[in-house]
Amino acid sequence: MTPSTTASGSTPLLQVDKVTKNFRGRPALQEVSLAVAAGETLGLVGESGSGKSTLARLALGLLAPDAGTVRFAGQDPYRLRGRTGRSLRARLQFVPQHPRGSLNPALRAGEAVAFALRLHGTPRRERPEAVAALFRQVGLEPGLARRFPRELSGGQLQRVAVARALATGPDLVVCDEPTSALDRTVQARLLDLLTGLQESTGVAYLFISHDLAVVRHLAHRVLVLRRGRVLEEGPAAELWEAPAHPYTRALLEAATGGPATP
Repeated sequence: MTPSTTASGSTPLLQVDKVTKNFRGRPALQEVSLAVAAGETLGLVGESGSGKSTLARLALGLLAPDAGTVRFAGQDPYRLRGRTGRSLRARLQFVPQHPRGSLNPALRAGEAVAFALRLHGTPRRERPEAVAALFRQVGLEPGLARRFPRELSGGQLQRVAVARALATGPDLVVCDEPTSALDRTVQARLLDLLTGLQESTGVAYLFISHDLAVVRHLAHRVLVLRRGRVLEEGPAAELWEAPAHPYTRALLEAATGGPATP
């Protein structure tokens, strides 16, 4: 299966076409294709080891595929260098699974966001107010910018990671299991935040998760990955109501605690 068009049929912002990636002779991805349009959320679902994180790194330009192509805004993010590369990467950002590990413990939360603003070219004098505005945008009190990562809760840290990703005004944010370390209540709040940000800014998401229930509440479309291959792809509501593949049904049963519709 090689999905290559978006739900709206518009030109994709991110286009991954028949990508293959091997590590030490073992396939991590095998001819995987996907497309994400501006303002759209594509949910990427699969168990641990399915190739989700490898696909995320390819989409971000951190890895090169062994075969196939990756295009963001029509360009290969892995091969771009210099000013053009920096400009493109500003439009393509990342929210990690464990923000505590991705934030420098010696920097205050606001300093981490300000660093992203500096890379984006925001003048020094404008950064404090820009940091405060970003904190408010993700539902954090600006005063929390003065705290170190160790002084913040998991939910607050994840919001700081979202603020840092938004600092460059991205068109697409890759979210790699951003809710997996959070309890259900905090998960729901983060998903509501991401939905609201998409409505207000038009940002697109490639949202990666092992939990189909989490993805259902955010994604317009869902792609199911197993052992490096695409098993199924379609609108989130349709996959939830009538999954076609047994593996998707198993994921749905795990998410709901009951049998899925055959």
